[in-house]
Amino acid sequence: MLKKIPPVISPELMKVLMEMGHGEEICLADGNFPSAGMGKRVVRLDGHGAEEILKAMLNFFPLDTFVEKPVSLMETVSDSEPKPKIWDGYENIIRSSEEAGVFNGFEMVERFEFYERAKKCFAVVATGETALYANIILKKGVVV
Repeated sequence: MLKKIPPVISPELMKVLMEMGHGEEICLADGNFPSAGMGKRVVRLDGHGAEEILKAMLNFFPLDTFVEKPVSLMETVSDSEPKPKIWDGYENIIRSSEEAGVFNGFEMVERFEFYERAKKCFAVVATGETALYANIILKKGVVV
């Protein structure tokens, strides 16, 4: 064990975060997401919610400053669906982190386009998140 690393950050996740380079993406996937069929690397964090993982990751993970919106969400299938509450949770976590100055709102990605993008991510983190539309992609920046 090490000091100051949240227990939700598994050794496998920390390794993935450290191996990622600038501009590469990581997907935090909710419990309904077909993670095993999407990612080249799948990190299982069953039993943990996506907000808890996002908050812990942002202690170590720089967001990309070279793109307008380094954080992407999967759009709801229907415009009549209410905005998922977890999106507000994500925004609050990001705005409360050291990465707040980089955050310029979410890029919204159509469902099937999101799946294709997740397949290209450096890794997919399979969470135990039960909220619908809780899938989020983060683009890694540089450490300065």
